[in-house]
Amino acid sequence: MRPLYVRVHARDNVAIIVNPEGLPAGSAFADGLTLAEFIPQAHKVALEDIGAGDPVIRYGEIIGRATRAIPRGSWVREELLSLPSAPALNQLPRATAVPPALPPIENITFDGYPNPDGTAGTRNILGITTTVQCVAPTVDYAVQRIKAELLPHYPNVDDVVAITHTYGCGVAIQAPGAAVPIRTIRNLALNPNLGESPLIVSLGCEKLQPARLFPQPPGLPVLPNDEPFVVRLQDQHGFQDMIVAILRFAEKRLEELNRRRRVPCPASQLTVGLQCGGSDAFSGVTANPAVGHAADLLVRAGATVLFSEVTEVRDAVHLLTPRAVNEEVALALIHEMAWYDEYLERGSADRSANPTPGNKRGGLANIVEKALGSVAKAGTSPLMGVSAPGERVTTKGLVFAATPASDFICGTLQLAAGMNLHVFTTGEGTPYGLAMAPVIKVSSRTALAERWPDLIDVDAGRIAMGQATIQDIGQEIFHLILEVASGRRKTWAETWKLHNAPALFNPGPVT
Repeated sequence: MRPLYVRVHARDNVAIIVNPEGLPAGSAFADGLTLAEFIPQAHKVALEDIGAGDPVIRYGEIIGRATRAIPRGSWVREELLSLPSAPALNQLPRATAVPPALPPIENITFDGYPNPDGTAGTRNILGITTTVQCVAPTVDYAVQRIKAELLPHYPNVDDVVAITHTYGCGVAIQAPGAAVPIRTIRNLALNPNLGESPLIVSLGCEKLQPARLFPQPPGLPVLPNDEPFVVRLQDQHGFQDMIVAILRFAEKRLEELNRRRRVPCPASQLTVGLQCGGSDAFSGVTANPAVGHAADLLVRAGATVLFSEVTEVRDAVHLLTPRAVNEEVALALIHEMAWYDEYLERGSADRSANPTPGNKRGGLANIVEKALGSVAKAGTSPLMGVSAPGERVTTKGLVFAATPASDFICGTLQLAAGMNLHVFTTGEGTPYGLAMAPVIKVSSRTALAERWPDLIDVDAGRIAMGQATIQDIGQEIFHLILEVASGRRKTWAETWKLHNAPALFNPGPVT
């Protein structure tokens, strides 16, 4: 294979090495560039002499300044870059370059399970919501019994999921930050894939009482005879009675869910969450732009597309506020950035804590470079809305759902936002999956797809090799989304039942 590099933007003075094993010193490219030293795959090469203090540019943006002179053909490593300041939030353009609405794509449907509120499930799952960690092992035991003894009698129900977590007691339940985990648990219970009728298991003495979790209106979910769908373990006579009570209510819910059937649903009832994890320098070149193209197609079809991860947007926010559909949406995005800046500061941290050792091994020098690649998932359509952590999203089109960048917390918060299907891009690789929604895994490099053929659903690395275009892979992802949403295809994460536990974001004090 001849020496290859990828340069993203005409302004860039660095590019990333494509060759899987990296390239040795003396490797010559077609344009005459010769490497001064060995450079691993995905790492940056200087395309020109860069003087000390000069900007290092990738994606057409400054990702840092050189701490010393970097000769042409040299490896541009993390330690050679100083981290620039994040964009000043009070100076951002707001709704100044709103993209024109993309032409609609008519009559796109998927086979889903309609819900009374106008949403639809891509799966038909019994969800058991817990109010406190104390009940988690009991609920886990009950779920094993339900799957073994009851679920086989209800063939139209896909699964039974325990929504367990570490919240509910020993916390400052009145603190302002408590609103985030409480509304997250509530909205997880109402996820479209759970049919919007949760079964709740409570201990009885916890701070997060069922009535606080589901205040009036609409109040606690009930049976047709107004009996609340709540099991309080402290009201039962021993462990076996607890299990019997949970199974009794579970069977009633399974009977309801089993009556549901897939029917053609408009694409407007899809809410697709986008996330990246184990990112590398190819993520912003292959997987994320391809997902961004798929996102544009989904928006054109009427769907809702969620992108998230505040710290992986913060350094590219100046590219997003101009795309806000109006000033109100731009200000909402700025508010979420400012809130998170203050949250990190309270913890004596900042955005520079984000890149992982794997990100750096994959060629990402700092959070600026990572963020510029991350926002490629957002495609090119106008930003139509912004939601705070744990809030339910009702806006159609492209929406920023504010979350931390943690894979598990982000996925949990996107489920609370109403996500019924997840697209996850990765460069270094992760077997991550969710129990409540199918996860489509997209690799940024062909080498990962070849190493993990039974975990990766789409190989976007073909873009870097010149074997496919961003549009080709984006179309492939779009069609796979419709197939998976309709239940006609299973993702690898579903096939192996890889389910990461829900992970709440709790910015409030623990007492």
